[in-house]
Amino acid sequence: MSLDDPEEVRAHLVGAASAGTPLTYSEILSHLGYRFSRPKMRQLCVTLGEVDARARAKDEPELAVLVVRASDGLPGQGWWVGEQKGDYQGPWEGPRAKALIERLQQQAFDYWAKHG
Repeated sequence: MSLDDPEEVRAHLVGAASAGTPLTYSEILSHLGYRFSRPKMRQLCVTLGEVDARARAKDEPELAVLVVRASDGLPGQGWWVGEQKGDYQGPWEGPRAKALIERLQQQAFDYWAKHG
């Protein structure tokens, strides 16, 4: 298993989306055969960017939004500064951020419930 393999990471995220559930950073790292560490998380985040770039090319909903912190259920800073946040200019934490994440996650859940 490899953190550098976007297709492998994507497969885990499609499974989570089909099940209608986000994954914490620790959970996806565990699924990939790793224990949580900051370096592994950063490596995963690079791959998540590639997963979403490929999803955009296929006109699929983003999947990286499904990977969240255990503490608050929101993606980390890398997700917020990455691609495609639309016109959202709000905070990265709190109720407005949570509402955005829930909406984007629901798009992935709905899409993969039909296509997974």
